[in-house]
Amino acid sequence: MDKNSKLFVAGHRGLAGSAIVRELTRKGYDNLILRTSKELDLRDNNGVDNFFDKEKPDFVFLAAARVGGIGANANFRAEMIYDNLMIQSNVIHSSWKHGVKKLLFLGSSCIYPKFAPQPMKEEHLLTSELEYSNEPYAVAKIAGLKMCEAYNIQYGTDFISVMPTNLYGINDNFDLENGHVLPVILRKFHEAVKNNKSQVELWGSGQPKREFLYSDDLAKAVIMVMEKVSFKDLSIGEKIINTHINIGTGKDISIKDLALMIAGITGFNGEIVWNTAKPDGTPRKLLDVEKISALGWKAETELDEGIKKLYDWYIENE
Repeated sequence: MDKNSKLFVAGHRGLAGSAIVRELTRKGYDNLILRTSKELDLRDNNGVDNFFDKEKPDFVFLAAARVGGIGANANFRAEMIYDNLMIQSNVIHSSWKHGVKKLLFLGSSCIYPKFAPQPMKEEHLLTSELEYSNEPYAVAKIAGLKMCEAYNIQYGTDFISVMPTNLYGINDNFDLENGHVLPVILRKFHEAVKNNKSQVELWGSGQPKREFLYSDDLAKAVIMVMEKVSFKDLSIGEKIINTHINIGTGKDISIKDLALMIAGITGFNGEIVWNTAKPDGTPRKLLDVEKISALGWKAETELDEGIKKLYDWYIENE
């Protein structure tokens, strides 16, 4: 991948995609192909095929997806599996059909079993049942990973899959019903301070642990993988297995401690009420990051630092 290569970033307005665009631009890649969902519906097979036929991208970053927190996963189970299956199937197939040199597919740490050993290694995939609350999304992401692997084996493509942990950062989703846990907590505390409220209700017990990665750190990892790693590098022995790469910090925090950290950053000094009638989700999701670490990458942004950056951005764009 050189500076003149045609790069298609699918989902460039999202949390991960926008971070990838910022990092590509910073590194001098300026031949970027970008389309909004209104300009190109990635669920439309014919539309995607015509786009690839016309633009002929050399490299593809597949960051487009329908995503959300516990609320979105509960309320939009059908859309979670349909939209994601269609998006990734169309892009991966057209990438093969039109001779893309390399594709990078972004999955999610939710692909691992609900009670996977901690930290979760790549080989723990498909060893036991998934967390039911986000099963449609997880199944779609597993299908995308396996589709890349299948095309590589059968057609000799170079399609790489990475599995990021929970992301946060610029262009995050702060929707109170459907957003991810970190930006939702941040927004609730911010509005409580602004409106002089003494109490904030948060979902669940606060006991589950989560790992959080700043989106700009993810972008650096993704581009490094695209530049340096090929599918053949991920083959193990006679059987091609575990061909995806985890991307995380290697550290997690309880949701309760996360809330206290965000309260301090936003200046909320009131009472936090935990609504245990709401679901907790998977008890713990900590990724084993040995494989990505061996490639020379490490997360740079500490959690409190990243939350402060996100809070500053949120206030500016509120």
